[in-house]
Amino acid sequence: MGRRKVTVFGGTGFLGQCVVRRLLEQDLSVRVASRHPQRGAELFDNNDARTEPVTADVNDDRSVAAAVAGAEGVVNAVSLYVERGSQTFHSVHVEAAARVARLARDAGVAQLIHVSGIGSDARSESPYIRSRGQGERVVREVFPAATLIRPAVMFGRGDAFVVPIAHLLRRLPVFALFGRGRTKLQPAHVENVAEAVARTMTGTQHRLCYELGGPRIYTYRSLLEVISRHLGRKPLLVPIPFGIWRPLAHVAEMLPRPPITRNQVELMQSNNVAAPDAPGFDDLQIAPTSIEDALTTILGRT
Repeated sequence: MGRRKVTVFGGTGFLGQCVVRRLLEQDLSVRVASRHPQRGAELFDNNDARTEPVTADVNDDRSVAAAVAGAEGVVNAVSLYVERGSQTFHSVHVEAAARVARLARDAGVAQLIHVSGIGSDARSESPYIRSRGQGERVVREVFPAATLIRPAVMFGRGDAFVVPIAHLLRRLPVFALFGRGRTKLQPAHVENVAEAVARTMTGTQHRLCYELGGPRIYTYRSLLEVISRHLGRKPLLVPIPFGIWRPLAHVAEMLPRPPITRNQVELMQSNNVAAPDAPGFDDLQIAPTSIEDALTTILGRT
């Protein structure tokens, strides 16, 4: 008997590469599926026969079918934060999610894990949040036994959350809040989320949905204060109405690397906290890491 093979779509992304490493720690064979397989070759040991970087575009039936052929498990960790041309929230989070689920089912894949996010809602007025919820729904329709992984906003080395905030806090004496900074957040360490995916893939029992929030709930303002203290800064935190943030984010999205996007503004209008009765890290016997314990690793010492 050979090793179990798992295909990870988005295996070179922020979460995906952590998932690949955790699966390798479980001595699985991992097919790293992405549009840029050379990045997979750079990230993972070329001499490790357990890794197989492959070209796969979740918008293309043929490449997805090839990527899932012969796999026992599939993880879809593909996400989109800014729409560009034909790459829309609906095409990636709904159509592509359905494609991966359908072709995984047709290939006889035993286990599918679909990564979504806390707060996903098919009825939301936000295109981003709505597409996430619709994606969950179509995945369940096509592959009823699929496991949904719904992390809170994730942090870790090279993240798009703590690192950009710290970059600004180091330089600005005044920092703009989303609204009054009262939105509640329960950030989850990307390595903990990856471990949850790996344990779900290798465990004998699992729930159909996990909501993964970190050990502490912060308001946005209190989270900024935690990061500021680590940096030795004390900026003036100024409330800015959401009605002003939306047009600013729309303009920012025209930049190659936008510092803020409309979907981020929309996400910050609702609490990003795991439901108290939802299965989570505890059910997977994972002790989540707090932001305080990870800041030195993420940002270095001050």
